[in-house]
Amino acid sequence: MHDYEHDYEHDCEHDYETVLYREEHRVAWVTLNRPDSNNAFNSVMQAELKAIWQSLRKNPDVGCVVLTGAGDTAFCTGIDRSEVTWEGFEDPSRRPEGMPGFGLNPFTYDSVDPNIGPKENGLWTPVIIAANGMACGGAFYLLGQAEFVIAADHATFFDPHITYGMTSAFESIHLLQKMPFQEIMRIALMGGYERMSAERAREIGLVSEVVGADALHDTAAWAAERIASQPPLAVTATVRALWMGLELSRQQALGLAPLVLRIGSDRETLVAGQAAFTDHQRPEYRTR
Repeated sequence: MHDYEHDYEHDCEHDYETVLYREEHRVAWVTLNRPDSNNAFNSVMQAELKAIWQSLRKNPDVGCVVLTGAGDTAFCTGIDRSEVTWEGFEDPSRRPEGMPGFGLNPFTYDSVDPNIGPKENGLWTPVIIAANGMACGGAFYLLGQAEFVIAADHATFFDPHITYGMTSAFESIHLLQKMPFQEIMRIALMGGYERMSAERAREIGLVSEVVGADALHDTAAWAAERIASQPPLAVTATVRALWMGLELSRQQALGLAPLVLRIGSDRETLVAGQAAFTDHQRPEYRTR
């Protein structure tokens, strides 16, 4: 079977102020690195995430991404509220660049989506979230745009927006396509008064696997490296097809499926794959 993994003599590392980034075995590890602020994203982190997602679009050496947080307390707690002032809501010109606020016209509202979301930045390389602690509020932007989530057993999920006088709109809508209606409604309406456990999140499908905190890195690495070892075009096309099926009607998605199938088919990899199958080459697998 064709081997798509690269042999690395060393990790590919980049310097960012609020994010740790490295590449290893065709996997990009993106770590939100503001543990003293529970990995809340400030304007600098937003700019750095946007730059990372856009750079990964054209990086053939990365076949999968793992997004996690520094420390063991929080994956991400949303927008850094220390950057949001009342003056910023009243006067957009006094708002830090890249941060949300209100003008007189709601159509001028600045969502953080174009900054922090991998899909909003056109990245279709698979993104796995390794939730290493609480994920709340604006973290749902990230959860909503990931392919799947692996969580440490102490991770929790909640949305405190309404408790502090804010509407949960973008965050809830993102997860509405990832979990049952009544569950996201409960999270939104309970605010800061209830937190969903990792195990409950697994039961409803928000999380695909729950592991001990000490096993989170290795579990995410194992999944990401296996994804990254497979034909890149087929992986990307599969991601596009499934998101298309999620967001369009069933008939619309099925109508476009032949086009995605054709675009996502590469003669070389098809021939190699069929030869491997014929030769009874089977990968070593785990049962989950």
